[in-house]
Amino acid sequence: MSYTGDVGEISAVWRPVAEVPTIDRPVTRARLVGTADVTRGQFGLFEWRMAPRAGGPAAHFHKTFSESFYVISGTVRLFNGETWVDATAGDFLYVPEGGVHAFRNDADEHASMLILFAPAPPREEYFRELAEIGESGRQLSPEEWTELYARHDQYMV
Repeated sequence: MSYTGDVGEISAVWRPVAEVPTIDRPVTRARLVGTADVTRGQFGLFEWRMAPRAGGPAAHFHKTFSESFYVISGTVRLFNGETWVDATAGDFLYVPEGGVHAFRNDADEHASMLILFAPAPPREEYFRELAEIGESGRQLSPEEWTELYARHDQYMV
């Protein structure tokens, strides 16, 4: 919704680096820079850092939000639903709702990127749940994976 006031307001949100929550995994680190609660649900912004050869998610799509990727460093393999490209610092990929996509780090060096979700789903809950599953060693059945993905608007192809 657009702002309807006649004068500006003091409403900016400052989030110092020390207050940004992270999800640390063995080969990835997600910094949850701008979550829905910070951005009034307008977008979500994560910094995604990947170790060398970290891999990444398989091809999938989302029904309720777009996703954008902006490479900060290293080489990130981005899938646009048709082909894989080697994206480097400054490269950008926009994926609208329903667009098939994936990303991975297949290189021998670290890579990082910004991921922007709009509007802001509670995407951090999906990544936290994946981390909990990984840390616990729990094995999900194919049906449980399908349910988890659907609950978080992630549809594998």
